[in-house]
Amino acid sequence: MLLATGVAWLWLHYTVGAGAGELPHPLEAWSMKLHGLAAFFGLFLLGALAGAHIPQGWRMSGRHRWAQQRGTGIALAAAGGTLALTGYLLYYFAPESVRPALGWIHAAVGIAMTAAILVHRRTRSRHPRD
Repeated sequence: MLLATGVAWLWLHYTVGAGAGELPHPLEAWSMKLHGLAAFFGLFLLGALAGAHIPQGWRMSGRHRWAQQRGTGIALAAAGGTLALTGYLLYYFAPESVRPALGWIHAAVGIAMTAAILVHRRTRSRHPRD
């Protein structure tokens, strides 16, 4: 839902809304509200992973065949932290002069994180648990 609402907002904003030089599209606000709601669940999931999955994966990644998991796991944790920080800055602090650049960073990291999740899960599914 995070990816879908984020991409929906980007599409609405930059094709038919305020980013395209028009008035904001009525669905821009709704997609952003849904994105914010999904972000709360995403942060909860990130916290749950930080407490259980990440420490276990870190211990297991010392084994040769789990080494790639450590790399994608670190990338996912860093991306999650970056998304939380940039989302917070966009919502509360970013001045208008930096909002577009910060927004594109947020979008690029979010889309890249989706790809990293798929790689992380695919790599895991090739290696049965030891």
